[in-house]
Amino acid sequence: MAHVRKTTQSRKTAARRSTSAKRGTVRTSAKRAAPKRWSQRVTKQSDALDLKRGVFKLTSPKRIATSLKRSAEHSSRRKAGAYRSALSMLTFYINRAGKTLPKTQRTRLEKAKLELKRAFGKE
Repeated sequence: MAHVRKTTQSRKTAARRSTSAKRGTVRTSAKRAAPKRWSQRVTKQSDALDLKRGVFKLTSPKRIATSLKRSAEHSSRRKAGAYRSALSMLTFYINRAGKTLPKTQRTRLEKAKLELKRAFGKE
């Protein structure tokens, strides 16, 4: 009788393990997909700026700053001042890119912060 009970018990344990292993795989893949959607939703639906497409891909920090300034001044969706909104959007992009952002582009965007400061006369 004890032998029968032990076999049944081990089957239940094995079934539980395989089920939880399957669930763990699903959860992990769902977590990876969620940040992209969250970030995209923030830029499109929040009270963020209406940015020109590809503004962060521009090669000149001055052009990036000029584009951000123009977008911030003309945006009807922002709540804060134009400078604060433009700088927040630039910082948001840098932070969301994280370690995947190439060094050259990161330095370009950091220089764009300084250019943005100059453009708004905040030096």
